[in-house]
Amino acid sequence: MGVMVIACYRPKPDCEDDLLELMKTHLPTLRAEGLVGEGPSLCGRASDGTIVEIFTWKTQAAIDKAHENPVVAEMWGQYAKVCDFIPVGAIDEAKQLFSPLTPIELN
Repeated sequence: MGVMVIACYRPKPDCEDDLLELMKTHLPTLRAEGLVGEGPSLCGRASDGTIVEIFTWKTQAAIDKAHENPVVAEMWGQYAKVCDFIPVGAIDEAKQLFSPLTPIELN
């Protein structure tokens, strides 16, 4: 059974377009490294511009391996240049019973 996660990326000033371009490579990179399955991610934008992504790792061991993987480390370094990683509770929508987000198509 996989591990579903919610990841939140708050773009740095003037970096939203760069972040969205990186988002297009996120799952394909993790998939190429054998860390996620073939399932899609769901992406949405919070009212403050934060990008919220929901996706599923293959296993907890895959998550652990990601932290030792140089390809993933390089990708996360690119993310760190254009966004801050924040907890889902930091977006206003998380305080609502049904958290509304604007859908984002990454294809």
